[in-house]
Order: sequence, then C-alpha cells, then structure tokens
Amino acid sequence: MKKMVFKPDIRTYIPGKIICVGMNYRSHIKEQDGRFPTKPVLFSKANNCIIKNAGHIIYPREVEELDYEVELAVVIGKKAKDVPVKKVSDYIYGYTIMNDITARDIQKNENQWYRAKSFDTFGPIGPVILSKNKIPNPQNLNLKSFVNGELRQNGNTSEMIFGVYKLISYISRSITLETGDLISTGTPAGVGVFMKEKKMLKPSDLVTCEIENIGKLENKVISE
Repeated sequence: MKKMVFKPDIRTYIPGKIICVGMNYRSHIKEQDGRFPTKPVLFSKANNCIIKNAGHIIYPREVEELDYEVELAVVIGKKAKDVPVKKVSDYIYGYTIMNDITARDIQKNENQWYRAKSFDTFGPIGPVILSKNKIPNPQNLNLKSFVNGELRQNGNTSEMIFGVYKLISYISRSITLETGDLISTGTPAGVGVFMKEKKMLKPSDLVTCEIENIGKLENKVISE
C-alpha cells in the first residue's frame, strides 16, 4: 500500500491543535515588564478561530481592545512525541504566518488567555504553507506587521528566547503532536496595547502580516 503523504492545502487546512507561545521575543518582553521566562509560556487557541488570507476579522460587540500579533507558525508533518531537538526538523511539514488576534480587555479581566484569543476569526493564517525545505533556518526571518500601511512591528525570529526546534521538542515531551497541528511561536515588539498611546484595531482597519519568504497575510477588520 502506498504511504499517504501529508500535503496540506492552505485553502482547506484546519489544524487539529493550535499551541501558541507567549513572551518569546526579547523585544516584546522589554516593552512589557522585562521579566524573561525560564521555560516556554504555552497557551492554546480554539481551531474555530482560523480564517485565511483576505478573510474578515470580526470585531465582537463585547470587545473593547482588539490587538494584532504577527507570528511564525509551524505546521507539524507527522506524529511527534519526545522528539530530541536535533530530530525536530524531521517532524515539521512547513511554515506559515499567524496573526494572533487578541481581545486585550478580556485577556486582562479574565486572568487567562483562551477565550480572549479564540473568538471566531481570531486566527488568520496564510497566505501559503511553505515547505520546510524552503526555510532551512527558521531563526533568521524578518517579520513585520502593518495597520492601514503603517508599520507597527518589525523584528526577526533570531529574537526568540526559545527557538522553533527547542519549542517543539519541549512541547512534545508532554503533549503528543499530531499531523497537521499548528505551533505559533510568539511575536516581537510593537503590538497596539503596549504603545505609549495605545493603537488598537478598529472596524475597517486592514492588517498586514509579513514574514520573509512566506509572503503577506492581509485581513480586514469588520464589525460583528
């Protein structure tokens, strides 16, 4: 019997699990309280949040502060458990962009991140899933975000405290990763909530997330 090869199509791809990493860029930590984590800070998003390039981000009526976060996301290519760092690349299918949309007021008021990051449409991904062979070094990629053409974030994946391979190895110790799972690896400085004068998203805004080699992910914000 011919072995099935996992080749996800971004147009129909929905991850089984979405595991995200908070506080993983030095610049993002410095714009907050400056306390660096000693281990990866993990949280999840519900997969109902997934939309694709050009899909609309819905601004919920109950949300007061909506924010953006450009992130490098990893698509797992095969089941992974207790994977050594040196072997992690064998378990990666490829890379895409995630915009980790967040309701900051809910995140703050509820003292946990799940609902604030899991509203419908709060997980734009795309524009493509790029094979890992086209990104031999995930720790040297420029990433940016723009709102209505204004540059908001401008960083590089070399800023990560815990690199892609270390993250996946760490996660796989306790959580079995399945084919198609998505790991989103954190965001650099420049999110709206931590600016001297907050610059939160509003209806009609166009958010563009860009990562070197992968392309541009663009989504418009609309009212619920």
